[in-house]
Amino acid sequence: MVSTDIASPPRNAGRLFDVKLLIGVLVVAVLLVISLFTGVYDVTGAEDGAQMFQITRVPRTIALVLAGASMAMAGLVMQLLTQNRFVEPTTTGTTEWAGLGLLLVMILVPQPSLSLRMAGAVLAAFVGTMVFFAFLRRVALKSSLIVPIVGIMLGAVVGALSTYLALATNSLQIVGVWFAGSFTSVMRGQYEMLWIVAVVGVIVFIVADRLTIAGLGEEVATNVGVNYNRIILLGTVLIAVTTGVVTVVVGNLPFLGLIVPNIVSMVRGDDLRSNLPWVCLLGIAIVTVCDIIGRTIIMPFEVPVSLILGVVGAVVFVLLLLRQRRRG
Repeated sequence: MVSTDIASPPRNAGRLFDVKLLIGVLVVAVLLVISLFTGVYDVTGAEDGAQMFQITRVPRTIALVLAGASMAMAGLVMQLLTQNRFVEPTTTGTTEWAGLGLLLVMILVPQPSLSLRMAGAVLAAFVGTMVFFAFLRRVALKSSLIVPIVGIMLGAVVGALSTYLALATNSLQIVGVWFAGSFTSVMRGQYEMLWIVAVVGVIVFIVADRLTIAGLGEEVATNVGVNYNRIILLGTVLIAVTTGVVTVVVGNLPFLGLIVPNIVSMVRGDDLRSNLPWVCLLGIAIVTVCDIIGRTIIMPFEVPVSLILGVVGAVVFVLLLLRQRRRG
């Protein structure tokens, strides 16, 4: 793995809850309330407004919380395990693998259930993440900047394969829906599987200390009695489950796992456990803001949240690369 000072001394280690975190929670709560009442349909004046509010607005807002927090957290775990600030499911090909798994299930099984599609996406995401991790362990890369480029190249190959299969089987629409990550179709009865990522978040918090030790490298982890390979495997499973579930329910949310952990790390240092609440909050806030913009910028139509998030994420990604280059 390539070390890029990902384990710098934490500045706020051990302080999980403070006044600033409470303020952050209140700000995010305000954004979520705005999200609940943003949209073309008048949920306050229409006769069936209350019913539509329960069917569409509440599930969508819950999905924003779960997807935003979980993908930001997946990026944090991946950066820690690879010791590289520039990796996350988008820059390692994990999301493309999840899309390939979803496509294969749709091709092989007529009208598959949501759980079956999710299983295919999770399994493919796990395989893809393991391939990327195996590549990093066997190839010595002198520059940390090369790592995300390699991941993006691997993802492009997998994406090209998905496009070919979609064209060959008349399933191109499936790829289009996956690529355009959006919360438009999220409603009651179609988002509940997202609660799985909440369980993943609890597991990450429980094993945070072991993940932090594993992020220091195999030699350090072994010396303190941590099974390095087992923790890497657990982290990979957690990343794959998160990416697969979010991909099936929402679609692709590019660069979210890159933006959030880097911003939090620059402010608070690199302690995983104390940073988790902040990473989740900032992930929710960014996704919610992008979704609100997408719903209002060309109302009554919607812009996919992945489009706005991709533009913002690409700019931040370039700025981080330039910052790292200046630091040598």
